[in-house]
Amino acid sequence: MNTIQPIIAAAMLIAAGSINAQDTMELNEKQQALVAIAACEAKGDLTALKNHLNEGFDAGLTVSEQKEALSQLYAYTGFPRSLNALGVLQQVVTERKAAGRPAPDGREADPLPSDYDALKRGTEVQTRLTGRPFRYDFAPQTDYYLKAHLFGDIFARNNLSFANREIVTVSAISALQGCEPQLKAHVSGARNMGVTDRQLHEIPSVLRQRVGEEEAERCQQAVAAVFGEEYAAVATVDFNVWPKGEPNPYGRYFTGNSYLAPLDAEEGGPVNVTFEPGCRNNWHIHHRQVQVLVCVAGRGWYQEWGKPAVEMKPGKVVAIPAEVKHWHGAARDSWFQHLTYHTHVGDGASNEWLEPVDDETYNRVGQ
Repeated sequence: MNTIQPIIAAAMLIAAGSINAQDTMELNEKQQALVAIAACEAKGDLTALKNHLNEGFDAGLTVSEQKEALSQLYAYTGFPRSLNALGVLQQVVTERKAAGRPAPDGREADPLPSDYDALKRGTEVQTRLTGRPFRYDFAPQTDYYLKAHLFGDIFARNNLSFANREIVTVSAISALQGCEPQLKAHVSGARNMGVTDRQLHEIPSVLRQRVGEEEAERCQQAVAAVFGEEYAAVATVDFNVWPKGEPNPYGRYFTGNSYLAPLDAEEGGPVNVTFEPGCRNNWHIHHRQVQVLVCVAGRGWYQEWGKPAVEMKPGKVVAIPAEVKHWHGAARDSWFQHLTYHTHVGDGASNEWLEPVDDETYNRVGQ
């Protein structure tokens, strides 16, 4: 049986948007929990949502606050996801109370006065959010729904602040593909609703830590666009398809960080390797064995000594001959995943790790 030996690459840590444990975040623990709850609701990831709802209670959120956030999101993510999420919340509350864990009901929204004018109030709230009067003449009925129902009825409920409602909205839309214009609009509008600039910059950090790279990247691009900041977009991968795995234990041979996910390697299965943007391993040689790379996500590079680099995109397969000096790693602007395994393994097979790939060499091909 062929032996499986992980060959891993590594990447630079994406400093923008990362959380330093020593820093004090302006988003409080309850707001950080709302970020994760909203994004998981939008993704439809009910398993992760259940964990984050529990974390929300541990952070001090009430049933009323979490219920309100999930109910509001039907206007952005649809009734099916909102109702599914509310069902999970109901299950969490039942389980926590049975186990004697706190799940306080909290304060419900105050009743509205009998003469409440939802259209008038909603128009005022929407004007504050957008910074100017807004009319959607192309679809007058939708304009009415937005004003009277979303901003008039839902935003009138005072068990969530306007700022927290926009934190919830920005976080949820960050988890939706193809909604970038709406995401930018809500990042901009959140500033008018009391969300501070620093809090907006922290949302991608929370998403990256608690939800996923794709959601964090989408949010970070929107924040950078609204604030007029330079930001190099990074192509992400979906770790639900190919697992990210654990940090690479062979870090001394790589530039940066990488991750390893064995796929039944004990029985001869391959290993999935995840590279953060810009990472590469050292030059190295496989003695008396052939290494096979199968790109499954993102974009990267493979290069043999003295030869041009080969671009790696999903579906690209490279069989690396024994005794050939080479390196492989991610493009500067993309995460990268490949499967790897060895074949034609001879007696005494081994890896020989050599010098790092210098910046000049990498910069020629790593774009």
